[in-house]
Amino acid sequence: MFRRWFLDHPRSLGESYGEHQRAALAYAACLALAAMACFIHALIPCLFERSASRRVSRLYENMNARMKPQAIEAAGTPASGAAILVTRTHHSG
Repeated sequence: MFRRWFLDHPRSLGESYGEHQRAALAYAACLALAAMACFIHALIPCLFERSASRRVSRLYENMNARMKPQAIEAAGTPASGAAILVTRTHHSG
């Protein structure tokens, strides 16, 4: 059970538990900053108009660049990473 909970997924990406943990925490920090930008944008629309959408787009690109081809195929994502799911909308501050 330990291996399944803590090691299988990081190993499927060619990472140790610690490497995967550091990457996931960095992503969490990035998303927290994006959430704060969205919150401020909701209160004052002229601030952070595109900050969150740019941050999330960069995060998505970074995540796809880290994935090994076998992990991409297992996830059902095109290997080219061409299908970017994050699109900029009017409210993506």
